[in-house]
Amino acid sequence: MLRNHAFVLFVLMETFALVMVFNYNSFQRARYLNSANRITGNIYTIYHSITRYFDLVRINRELAEDNARLRSLVQDRSVLPEITTSLPTDTPSAQSLYRFIPVKVINNSVNRPFNYITLNKGRKHGIQPDQGIISANGIVGVVAQVSESFAMGLSVLNPQWSVSAKLKNNGYYGSLVWQGGNYRMASLNEIPLYADIAPGDTVITSGYSSIFPEGILIGTIHDFSRPEGENYYSVTVELAVDLKAISYVEVIEYSRKPEIIQLENRVKDVQGNY
Repeated sequence: MLRNHAFVLFVLMETFALVMVFNYNSFQRARYLNSANRITGNIYTIYHSITRYFDLVRINRELAEDNARLRSLVQDRSVLPEITTSLPTDTPSAQSLYRFIPVKVINNSVNRPFNYITLNKGRKHGIQPDQGIISANGIVGVVAQVSESFAMGLSVLNPQWSVSAKLKNNGYYGSLVWQGGNYRMASLNEIPLYADIAPGDTVITSGYSSIFPEGILIGTIHDFSRPEGENYYSVTVELAVDLKAISYVEVIEYSRKPEIIQLENRVKDVQGNY
């Protein structure tokens, strides 16, 4: 006990001596305050770095939601001129045509023969099969299977699925399909030899399906050739989206899709009866 009392007395005396030095010696006081401020500043810097890191999830989610809302507005404006005063008053407004649903990618592959992407939203969020998946940079894939809370899609890196695509500068269209190999390259088929094309030309969605609106970026022409005896170019397209680096995407809900599918099915039924 006596030994402990001596230690406590020593600590108190040392503390008193330090207080006297700092209070009556400006140089030591300044050094102490500078050191304390530096240590405190470093602690606050580390603290805010940690909090910002864990806050990135919320920030990214909010940015994805804002981006989806803005994309809906932009898409609505792009189709608005098509709706004129000559149409009936009960025609759906442009605002009801497209809705972009922000979702997070929870699983993805790029180096398999058939690549898929899994999303953290499903049927209860409005996700349905055959809806397009895009990112801020362009197309990603199409929804294939849906559960109540999750969805799985075919990415553009899946040869079981092709995209209706066209050249932005002249409107010639064909089908884009990934044929394996380089995950940044895909093939654009059925572009006729008389079409004027060049490396760097922009490739976009054609709008000839109910999956994607017209004008969504796909990529740019990387190179092309004229196969012997063929009527079409062999075109390689560099994809705009780096599928190795996607975290948030958007699923496109098209309000007129059920009507289009119903009409197309009627035509198929009629053809089947002949």
